[in-house]
Amino acid sequence: MLTALFGFQHPNFLFWRQIMNIRKKNIRIWLIPFLIMAITLILFKAVFLLGYVPTESMEPTLKKDSYIVGTRIFSKLEIGDIIIFYHDGKLLVKRIAAAEGESVEHNGVSLTVPENSYYVLGDNAEHSLDSRYWEDPFVKQEDIVARLFWP
Repeated sequence: MLTALFGFQHPNFLFWRQIMNIRKKNIRIWLIPFLIMAITLILFKAVFLLGYVPTESMEPTLKKDSYIVGTRIFSKLEIGDIIIFYHDGKLLVKRIAAAEGESVEHNGVSLTVPENSYYVLGDNAEHSLDSRYWEDPFVKQEDIVARLFWP
């Protein structure tokens, strides 16, 4: 009897209740994909780096024309790690061959890798422009964007 007094069974009330239920369903249908896209975008801007390997410099480890994923969050890098870094305004992918304090042979001269720097080489030595050919053969820590995560 109270519901009849306050109009809760009134046809207009039932109509608006149905409309609100439909709106809630529509919001849920769009909200979930939107949240997934937003989280993915944030992850790829803050945590991951999607890259492309245009040359055969890292074969057989990374095939030419393959896609890679790097992680921007990494701890201490070690010899053998594959890194993604900037060199002369381009993103490159190479393997760390020597770390700070180690000696390397560079164009017939023995050099010591400076602090917070790395000496890098491509896995395919015949087709890789790497530390062996650069005027400054060392990659500085601040130029490193990511460490290879996949593959």
